[in-house]
Amino acid sequence: LVPSGVCNVLSLEIKASAKVRAYIGEQASLKCSFTSSLPISERLTVDWTYRPLTGGQMETVFHYQSVPYPTTVGKFKDRISWVGNVAKGDASIAIQSPVLSDNGTFICSVKNPPDVYHNIPQTTLIVTERGFSFQLTSATLLSIVVFLPSVIVVIVLLVRMRRKFGVLKEKKKSGCKKSSIEVSDEPEQTGAGNCLGRLREWCLNCV
Repeated sequence: LVPSGVCNVLSLEIKASAKVRAYIGEQASLKCSFTSSLPISERLTVDWTYRPLTGGQMETVFHYQSVPYPTTVGKFKDRISWVGNVAKGDASIAIQSPVLSDNGTFICSVKNPPDVYHNIPQTTLIVTERGFSFQLTSATLLSIVVFLPSVIVVIVLLVRMRRKFGVLKEKKKSGCKKSSIEVSDEPEQTGAGNCLGRLREWCLNCV
């Protein structure tokens, strides 16, 4: 018989990352947080279970009640550590030196009796090899857009000026005076004045 009146249902709310990407040999963190309708007590328990990506039965890989109890058997032996804090609603764990065969589904289950009913979030762990990767941040992208064209322009100008200085050097060896048979409407300049004038003109053209 159920007494008449309103029945308050105690429940837990658990949040966990839907997908976690990890790299071979680097620590993988599995985040899990919870909120309970009751104060945290010594009866609170945390259980993490695992199922391989290829399928199979679920297995418990971690248990917590007042103190952590990592699994002492199986593939995760001596590789799971407790990084949570139940007082702050944190039930996270970490996996040391993950490998490709660790890929699978992890479930974080928390009970704070009599508050034991909760949703069941699942976390998929994807372990891959770390390759060469380069992430463009906004600052990096802005630097490339602004400075790369400037660097290219400077390089082009330096190359052109180097070529023109080479031509000037060759002409200086052979003399900068105009040939007596050359006809020009411009006032005739000789010597250093003519060379400097041409150098100034080339620099202006480059700019």
